[in-house]
Amino acid sequence: MKALGRNLIIEKVEEGTTETKGGLLLAENHRDDIRYIKANIIEVGDELNILKKGDTIFYDRHAGHKIEVENKSYHVIKSHDVVVVL
Repeated sequence: MKALGRNLIIEKVEEGTTETKGGLLLAENHRDDIRYIKANIIEVGDELNILKKGDTIFYDRHAGHKIEVENKSYHVIKSHDVVVVL
């Protein structure tokens, strides 16, 4: 599997549930106040030299689309959707 151009293949980091001040447990997909999602880069497109395989990033939650390869889910996003590299 190889990313082309300025695309990235990423794998979301599952962060589980969080507890609100009132004691309510929220699943990650119910956290509308969080705009950016943490992920690990699996593959980097051939036009990118700043990002590299294995980097941990935060990206816009509405970016890209989901793909499935060999029964495993990944996301494909554009490099401009990345806001932070850890």
